[in-house]
Amino acid sequence: MNPNLNLWLIPILPLAGAAINGFLGKRSSRTAVTTTALFFSGAAFAMALWVVARFSSLTLPYHEYVAHWIRSGSFTVDFAFYLDQLSLVMLLVVTGVGFLIHIYSVGYMWDDPSYYRFFSYLNLFMFFMLTLVLAGNYLMMFIGWEGVGLASYLLIGFWFTKDSAASAGKKAFIVNRIGDFGFLIALFLLIKHFGSLNFDQVFQSIGPMGPEKAGAGLLTAIGILLMVGACGKSAQIPLYIWLPDAMEGPTPVSALIHAATMVTAGVYMVSRSHIIFERAPIALTVVAIIGTLTAFFAATIGIVQTDIKKVLAYSTVSQLGYMFMACGVGAFSAGIFHLMTHAFFKGLLFLAAGSVIHAVGGEQDMRKMGGLRTKIPWTFWTMTAATLAISGIPGFSGFFSKDEILWRSYQASWAYWLVGVVTALITSFYMFRLWFMTFFGKYRGEAEADHGHGAQGAHGGHGHGGIHESPKVMVIPLAILAVLSMIGGYVGVPGSLGGNNQFDKFLAPVFHGSAPSRTQPQQVGEKGASERETEGPEPKKGVSTELMFTGISVIAAFLGFGLAWQLYYRNPQLPGKIAASMAGGYQTLVHKYYVDELYGAVFVRPLINGSTRILWQGIDRKIIDAAVNDAGDGARHVSDEARHMQSGNIRSYAGWIAAGSAVVIAFMIWMWMEAR
Repeated sequence: MNPNLNLWLIPILPLAGAAINGFLGKRSSRTAVTTTALFFSGAAFAMALWVVARFSSLTLPYHEYVAHWIRSGSFTVDFAFYLDQLSLVMLLVVTGVGFLIHIYSVGYMWDDPSYYRFFSYLNLFMFFMLTLVLAGNYLMMFIGWEGVGLASYLLIGFWFTKDSAASAGKKAFIVNRIGDFGFLIALFLLIKHFGSLNFDQVFQSIGPMGPEKAGAGLLTAIGILLMVGACGKSAQIPLYIWLPDAMEGPTPVSALIHAATMVTAGVYMVSRSHIIFERAPIALTVVAIIGTLTAFFAATIGIVQTDIKKVLAYSTVSQLGYMFMACGVGAFSAGIFHLMTHAFFKGLLFLAAGSVIHAVGGEQDMRKMGGLRTKIPWTFWTMTAATLAISGIPGFSGFFSKDEILWRSYQASWAYWLVGVVTALITSFYMFRLWFMTFFGKYRGEAEADHGHGAQGAHGGHGHGGIHESPKVMVIPLAILAVLSMIGGYVGVPGSLGGNNQFDKFLAPVFHGSAPSRTQPQQVGEKGASERETEGPEPKKGVSTELMFTGISVIAAFLGFGLAWQLYYRNPQLPGKIAASMAGGYQTLVHKYYVDELYGAVFVRPLINGSTRILWQGIDRKIIDAAVNDAGDGARHVSDEARHMQSGNIRSYAGWIAAGSAVVIAFMIWMWMEAR
């Protein structure tokens, strides 16, 4: 029998921190707020490590019932938690990276007047995210799903007095509601056709079902609707537009929510629902196509961005596309592997960007940076590690996870692989472009003496000319994430490189038992992921082929570096000339393919105009208000006429009484005659 792990405590701990700081933080010192926030988030991480220590003794999946929730006939939903290899990986990512970002935030947000409110929101986010990944059924997952959307809204619009931040928060909230609508319909279909939302019951019912071969069926509909929800939460085409605007929030928010955790919720949900997708080839193809297109589309926009956080925002959208590409070709473990390494290097990139912004007094335009590598060396070297990782340079974490996705994608369709390799080249280019523009050349900003303070009120700095390295409380999380960005991929070294992909084997029990449904017909001699996991070393031909494709992806990474080096280090005037010679294409990328403008013209303005002219002017004012106003006017006119009866004249009153009496007598006589 499994021991009781008290999993419910893990999300409850940050909720307690959120409540304490939310209700008492305004009257507490910054030290007390810091202690509360770090203690409860750190305690959640400590409990996650305790679960890891006892994990090998558990019979999986581990179920933990807490209380009854919904009882309606045969349909039941309980407050229950669910632990297996997949949720353990997510648990460690959320609590571990989340705790580091809490520590970093102490330095970054120290002088902000709403310091307590920030940490209350940050703890609240961790509560909902942990609820999402530990949920034992789809309804609890949906609570966490909606909760992280709420926390994201609060944190994006944290500086709500700034119009751009308030608008970005509303945009994120509304766009996510569109995706959540699809998720909800999928849940209704599960209830109607399977009578449950509990993972075990749903998956056991679907397990014996074969792949849907005669076109789209029930599972295809459920899978596509789930993907609609994932597109909203994980910023995929066509619902990606909220994430770049979300950079209006504080940089630690960008790192925690929009790089490491919340935006990966869609990838986790699709992976958790892999049994549904594996039996719905059309839905799986939709996932693969959306992921592939998003990866390439967002990467091309990142090429021309000049705001350091916007570059990383579009990079996040692109990298999430890689994860969905992996899921779409049935390589769910590869997608989760990239989710984990991405949390390390992208979280680090955002935090390092925050350190850069802190150093130069709040500036985010890379055109006004440059030459910072000697002035903020810790930030430079840690950001270098993350840049090498995301670019796919061999030995770093991103190399192993991205290469695994590309190889599995090629096994499904060469088209996915080709787009993925081109995207890898573009990724390397725009990341080294950011690196060269920020840290090399001459400083292009305002007089350095003007930058003697932090970006968002972080601890005041020191050093050469006012540009200063971040305090230790910010640097230490950078260093830890840099180490993880360098070594985090070695848990998934493939057989072609002399490893045995321990990460894939660890997740095999979750995804084992049903061969992946390919988006293209499976090639002769090709085996599903679960079949390969149980076999010995791959055939020599397969290893050599995989090594060849690994070499191609490495070449793509170095080509991206070489192109960035040529344009932004050796010939920094050349990019401007290229942009001028290709003004049409350049402006298209600068305006992000005019997607926001298109959505504004097709959806936003018609909705606003329709609401104004039809709902407000037409229905509300001319019908509802008119009916109320006319009723009031009629009552006023009647009462105005009737009030003349109250003249104060006794003879007038006697006359009215006599007239009334005559009417009553006449009525009584008429009734008597009718009765006869």
